[in-house]
Amino acid sequence: MNKRKQQQSVWQRTSAFVREALRDNDEDFTTGPVGRALGLLAIPMMLEMAMESVFAVVDIAFVSRLGTDAVAAVGITEALITVLYAIAIGLGVGLTAMVSRRIGAGDPVAAAEVTGQAIWIGALLSVVIGVAGVTYARELLEMMGASDGVIEQGVGFTTVILGGSVTIIYLFLLNAAFRGAGDATVALRSLWLANGINIILDPCLIFGLGPFPEMGVTGAAVATTIGRGTGILYQLWYLMNGRGRIEFHMKYLKFNLALALRMVRISLGGVGQFLIATASWIGVMRIVSIYGSSAVAAYTIALRMMEFIFLPAWGLGNAAATLVGQNLGAGKPERAEESVWRAAKYNGIFMGISGVFLVAFAANITGLFSSEPEVLRWGASCMQILGLGFPMYAIGMVVVQALNGAGDTSTPVTLNLICFWLVQIPLAFYLATATALGPNGAFTAIVVAESLLTVLAVLMFRRGTWKQQSV
Repeated sequence: MNKRKQQQSVWQRTSAFVREALRDNDEDFTTGPVGRALGLLAIPMMLEMAMESVFAVVDIAFVSRLGTDAVAAVGITEALITVLYAIAIGLGVGLTAMVSRRIGAGDPVAAAEVTGQAIWIGALLSVVIGVAGVTYARELLEMMGASDGVIEQGVGFTTVILGGSVTIIYLFLLNAAFRGAGDATVALRSLWLANGINIILDPCLIFGLGPFPEMGVTGAAVATTIGRGTGILYQLWYLMNGRGRIEFHMKYLKFNLALALRMVRISLGGVGQFLIATASWIGVMRIVSIYGSSAVAAYTIALRMMEFIFLPAWGLGNAAATLVGQNLGAGKPERAEESVWRAAKYNGIFMGISGVFLVAFAANITGLFSSEPEVLRWGASCMQILGLGFPMYAIGMVVVQALNGAGDTSTPVTLNLICFWLVQIPLAFYLATATALGPNGAFTAIVVAESLLTVLAVLMFRRGTWKQQSV
């Protein structure tokens, strides 16, 4: 009886803590137990990233019914979109570092001023990328080695996704501001809303259910863009009402050139590191495309499932980054470092268990998206190979995000350049074309490069120079 009461008590405390983490709160993350602060931030941030991964999984789940070319079209487009993600996430890195440092120092007005400049920068980028994407959608697919069938099915999808780049940029940017301030639940709710609309509209627009037009794979892009756009409207409503830690008012939309340039300078390292990393993933996609649409479709499916695990784990890294920024702003570098090692430990456990699951059920998971033998074979082997490196990825993503949270974005740039361009791409090409491994060689190169990145990132973090960064 006592044991059952104790179990109930643990469950009640856990449930109460989760509910607290998912509510708006005014917790000071620079005081109190580190584990509590990390949990309050990590729970909504991990769920937020899980919601982001749902976009890709839902799209693939419905599009897969249209055939291999349709899946390959989404995969190639998503490989291109990773460049846009890199820019948006990289800018978000700088924004999170600046906002978290100012919130930690007790200056929410300065945090609001930084957020105002981010809105202007996002608007400029959205126009440039949107116009270029709509104009050159077909040429971009051709550049990626897409077959004629893939191009015909995918050009509409690519046009809509790139043309609606404003929704991607602002969703990432505004959520980065909320995360830096510690308002992680706002970011989570915006993605709940965006995903809910996407899940409803996807089948309607792809297959033409009810009064909706049948748009095929293009319908998935329209549904995703509408969903993300609705999430942004919620973000702006919350921000403009001054409901959170960022005391935002319309006057903070006044353009401040010096502050905007400072944010760009800090963000350049973030943009650079993610461009280097994502360009390498595009390079791997190009190498895999040598083996045809089946291999590309398999790689696409495997990456979607990887994202489903990677993004929640990345959320734990984001929590560490926020704690690093806020505690450095409060003059507590030791607490910042303790937060990072605690987050790395938890992430290692989470991704270690996830990796075992992925390796064990790779074939079953791939079978949910395709029944073609070649897709099943390459997709299962890709998941199994990549799943073996999960524990290493877990530690690396937390430590790299911690460096970013401190404003030290230049170190990850160097590490990414070495690991992805000097190691991953040449090794992937060699193993995929000069050995009997085929596409599995490219997948193996990813594990090698990511593991090397983790080792180097830990060595650089232990030097401690990130504690002296000024943002």
